[in-house]
Amino acid sequence: MSTSENIVEATVNGRPVRLALDPRESLLDVLRERLGLTGTKKGCDQGHCGACTVHLAGRRVVSCLTPAVQAAGQDVTTIEGVAGPDGSLHPLQRAFVDHDALQCGYCTPGQIMSGLACIAEGHTGSDDEIREYLSGNLCRCGAYAGIVAAVRQAAGREA
Repeated sequence: MSTSENIVEATVNGRPVRLALDPRESLLDVLRERLGLTGTKKGCDQGHCGACTVHLAGRRVVSCLTPAVQAAGQDVTTIEGVAGPDGSLHPLQRAFVDHDALQCGYCTPGQIMSGLACIAEGHTGSDDEIREYLSGNLCRCGAYAGIVAAVRQAAGREA
């Protein structure tokens, strides 16, 4: 059985890309295997863990469940696109370091991408609100206290 490919143009981390995509390809697989952006992690591959969280058109999505063709004409931001142009850490990345918000680090890219969305969406009024809006991202090491503290710091709720 043959499937038709779609030519998709998008912007990934500020860089234009043009790819022939099979409609069945996930955004996660295209990012990792076709574009070499391996910072986005493949966790459960079922949308449950959040390790694959990226931003598509400014909204967080689990890229394992997002068809890559949905990126057509859109901006995609992965963890590789978060640091400053000079390679300096984003304030949320810095806060993750400051608060020991990672142990094994596998969930960290997805946690940071969700944390950035949480801040942008204005869901940082309390620690409970931060926890609620990050609840789709699992950390098997249990670094949740540090993750919440990092988001709180990056949101400007903590000096």
